[in-house]
Amino acid sequence: MTTTTRAWDRPFFKAAENKPEVIAHRGGARQWPGETIFAFEQALAIGVDVIEMDVRSTADDKLVLIHNDTVDETTNVTGPVRKFSLEDLQNLDAGYRWTADGKTFPFRGQGIKVPTLEEVLERFPGQRMNIEIKQKEPSIVEACAEMLRKHKMRDKVLVASMSDGVLEHFRRVAPEVATSAGGTELIKFILGSRLMPSSVKAPDTDSIQVKSKFSFLPIMTARVVRAAHRLGMPIHAWTVNDLADMRRVISLGVDGIITDFPGPLLELLGR
Repeated sequence: MTTTTRAWDRPFFKAAENKPEVIAHRGGARQWPGETIFAFEQALAIGVDVIEMDVRSTADDKLVLIHNDTVDETTNVTGPVRKFSLEDLQNLDAGYRWTADGKTFPFRGQGIKVPTLEEVLERFPGQRMNIEIKQKEPSIVEACAEMLRKHKMRDKVLVASMSDGVLEHFRRVAPEVATSAGGTELIKFILGSRLMPSSVKAPDTDSIQVKSKFSFLPIMTARVVRAAHRLGMPIHAWTVNDLADMRRVISLGVDGIITDFPGPLLELLGR
């Protein structure tokens, strides 16, 4: 099946009501402790379109939401996620290290925990989500697919991964769920759209999610956006955190913007 028979025909994209859509990266990780139910609640309260999250597994193979492969960045302890049981992981303080100014830590001791994927699916039934499968080994692909089926979320989710192998596996076990392009697919698409835009071919996926810029070099360009739209594919920019870059990618006509600062982006869009 080719991309041109999917993409905008997917229920996930048909449900889009705004352009660009505001996608809260990790729930808005620069405004609240990311990857937490608290962050998702705050993001949805201010009107984001999609909440984005990352999935890994614990020592006892429970699916949890956390960006890195260690707990060092967000919690009050250190160590690999895979070394913790779910019970031990959820005893940690997931708001411990969040700070806006590098000096104060307003969410310490507030009972903010690392949530499971199931807790989030249950708390926000029907909410559109962008779920990135971070973990390669051991594979959590089939467990993720089964969880989405269990909670009837297959039409509400866009699954992402930078691993081509993870996405190929997921597409085999859950062909009904929309996916974005993997690492190699992205490289081929971006190079082709910049060098030979009229002949670029669509990757075997439903959407393109492109890093906005690398240092000062824009990766998301008008050519890249035009190439995606010519192929009938939605295209999202990530992770867009400053106002100047927000204005730039809005002017390019992207379909979604993934940001750690959903509040300022919504204000910029007049929403």
